[in-house]
Amino acid sequence: MAKQKKHPQGNIAQNKKALHDYFIEQKFEAGLALAGWEVKSLRAGKAQLVDSYVLLKDGEAWLLGSHITPLTTASTHVIADPTRTRKLLLHKRELGKLFGAVQQKGYACVALSLYWKKHLIKCEIALAKGKKEYDKRDTEKVRDSDREIQRAIRSKGKED
Repeated sequence: MAKQKKHPQGNIAQNKKALHDYFIEQKFEAGLALAGWEVKSLRAGKAQLVDSYVLLKDGEAWLLGSHITPLTTASTHVIADPTRTRKLLLHKRELGKLFGAVQQKGYACVALSLYWKKHLIKCEIALAKGKKEYDKRDTEKVRDSDREIQRAIRSKGKED
């Protein structure tokens, strides 16, 4: 009987800046068309999504601005481009929804995270609406007040 391989699990990279800059309206799960050296680098956790975004053109979705650092040992015969555009694999229905929504003013399509799903690498993309500066400050105030409440609850439990 063949031995079962253990698949890697969990997040590879997250785009926390996108959560700060946008209101997330709807999330989609997309596959990624990758080269062999990119998969090896992702297994090592060498990916960044900080300035990445999704470009929709000609009925296809492309991931731009993501950075996958090539391993020195993985790709000796291939010239590795760490910031190349990568194709996102989505259903036609999902692409249609994204195309229609991005045409509206204020909406953008951003990459939120890269993660493993069994042996496949998936990219979570979102339809997002841009935040104004006062929205960002308001979000920080709410987060700080929640943190203060949690501290007060914890310290009250220790006094008893």
